[in-house]
Amino acid sequence: MAARKRNSLGEIIISDEVLATLAGISAMECYGIVGMAAKRPTDGLVELLGLENLSRGVKVYTQDNEVYINLYIIVEYGISIATVAKNVMETVKYNIENFTGMSVKRVDINVEGVRV
Repeated sequence: MAARKRNSLGEIIISDEVLATLAGISAMECYGIVGMAAKRPTDGLVELLGLENLSRGVKVYTQDNEVYINLYIIVEYGISIATVAKNVMETVKYNIENFTGMSVKRVDINVEGVRV
Protein backbone atom coordinates (compact mmCIF):
# COMPACT_ATOMS: atom_id res chain seq x y z
CA MET A 1 0.00 0.00 0.00
CA ALA A 2 1.19 3.55 -0.62
CA ALA A 3 0.79 6.78 1.30
CA ARG A 4 -1.55 9.29 -0.30
CA LYS A 5 -1.70 13.02 0.25
CA ARG A 6 -4.16 15.40 -1.40
CA ASN A 7 -3.82 19.12 -2.00
CA SER A 8 -5.61 21.69 -4.15
CA LEU A 9 -3.67 20.67 -7.28
CA GLY A 10 -4.13 16.92 -7.07
CA GLU A 11 -2.91 13.81 -5.30
CA ILE A 12 0.59 12.73 -4.24
CA ILE A 13 1.25 9.00 -3.93
CA ILE A 14 4.43 7.91 -2.12
CA SER A 15 5.25 4.22 -2.38
CA ASP A 16 6.28 2.15 0.63
CA GLU A 17 9.63 1.51 -1.09
CA VAL A 18 10.39 5.25 -1.10
CA LEU A 19 9.42 5.53 2.57
CA ALA A 20 11.61 2.50 3.39
CA THR A 21 14.60 4.02 1.57
CA LEU A 22 14.15 7.34 3.39
CA ALA A 23 13.94 5.51 6.71
CA GLY A 24 17.05 3.46 5.93
CA ILE A 25 19.09 6.51 4.93
CA SER A 26 17.92 8.36 8.04
CA ALA A 27 18.88 5.44 10.29
CA MET A 28 22.34 5.12 8.73
CA GLU A 29 23.04 8.79 9.54
CA CYS A 30 22.76 8.05 13.27
CA TYR A 31 25.81 7.52 15.46
CA GLY A 32 26.30 3.94 16.61
CA ILE A 33 24.64 2.24 13.62
CA VAL A 34 26.92 -0.16 11.75
CA GLY A 35 24.31 -1.09 9.17
CA MET A 36 20.91 -2.42 8.37
CA ALA A 37 20.14 -6.11 8.80
CA ALA A 38 18.13 -8.61 6.80
CA LYS A 39 17.31 -12.10 7.97
CA ARG A 40 17.60 -14.89 5.49
CA PRO A 41 14.37 -16.81 5.91
CA THR A 42 15.97 -20.16 5.04
CA ASP A 43 18.47 -20.31 7.87
CA GLY A 44 17.64 -17.40 10.21
CA LEU A 45 21.07 -15.80 9.77
CA VAL A 46 21.39 -12.03 9.93
CA GLU A 47 23.07 -10.40 6.95
CA LEU A 48 24.72 -6.95 7.10
CA LEU A 49 23.41 -4.90 4.19
CA GLY A 50 25.36 -2.36 2.17
CA LEU A 51 24.19 1.11 1.22
CA GLU A 52 22.51 -0.16 -1.96
CA ASN A 53 20.12 -2.38 0.05
CA LEU A 54 19.00 -0.03 2.82
CA SER A 55 15.32 -0.63 2.22
CA ARG A 56 15.69 -4.40 2.80
CA GLY A 57 16.29 -3.75 6.50
CA VAL A 58 13.10 -1.71 6.76
CA LYS A 59 9.44 -2.72 6.76
CA VAL A 60 6.89 0.03 6.13
CA TYR A 61 3.13 -0.19 6.59
CA THR A 62 0.75 2.62 5.71
CA GLN A 63 -2.80 2.76 6.98
CA ASP A 64 -5.17 5.74 6.77
CA ASN A 65 -2.25 8.00 5.75
CA GLU A 66 -0.32 7.06 8.86
CA VAL A 67 3.09 5.41 8.56
CA TYR A 68 4.34 2.51 10.70
CA ILE A 69 8.04 1.60 10.39
CA ASN A 70 10.02 -1.44 11.57
CA LEU A 71 13.81 -1.11 11.36
CA TYR A 72 16.25 -4.02 11.63
CA ILE A 73 19.66 -2.65 12.63
CA ILE A 74 23.13 -3.70 13.69
CA VAL A 75 24.76 -1.49 16.32
CA GLU A 76 28.35 -0.76 17.20
CA TYR A 77 29.87 -2.54 20.21
CA GLY A 78 30.31 -0.39 23.31
CA ILE A 79 27.49 2.04 22.57
CA SER A 80 24.30 2.18 24.63
CA ILE A 81 21.72 0.28 22.60
CA ALA A 82 18.82 2.15 24.21
CA THR A 83 20.36 5.54 23.39
CA VAL A 84 21.11 4.55 19.79
CA ALA A 85 17.59 3.14 19.33
CA LYS A 86 15.95 6.30 20.73
CA ASN A 87 18.10 8.49 18.47
CA VAL A 88 17.20 6.37 15.41
CA MET A 89 13.49 6.54 16.27
CA GLU A 90 13.53 10.32 16.60
CA THR A 91 15.65 10.88 13.47
CA VAL A 92 13.58 8.56 11.26
CA LYS A 93 10.28 10.03 12.48
CA TYR A 94 11.48 13.60 11.95
CA ASN A 95 12.91 12.97 8.47
CA ILE A 96 9.90 11.02 7.16
CA GLU A 97 7.47 13.64 8.44
CA ASN A 98 9.62 16.52 7.19
CA PHE A 99 10.27 15.10 3.70
CA THR A 100 6.85 13.64 2.97
CA GLY A 101 4.36 15.52 5.15
CA MET A 102 2.98 12.16 6.32
CA SER A 103 2.28 11.34 9.97
CA VAL A 104 4.56 8.67 11.48
CA LYS A 105 2.63 6.84 14.17
CA ARG A 106 5.24 4.31 15.22
CA VAL A 107 8.92 3.45 14.70
CA ASP A 108 9.94 0.04 16.05
CA ILE A 109 13.63 -0.87 16.32
CA ASN A 110 14.83 -4.48 16.14
CA VAL A 111 18.49 -4.83 17.08
CA GLU A 112 19.68 -7.87 15.12
CA GLY A 113 23.33 -7.80 16.10
CA VAL A 114 26.35 -6.02 17.56
CA ARG A 115 29.59 -5.49 15.61
CA VAL A 116 33.02 -4.74 16.98
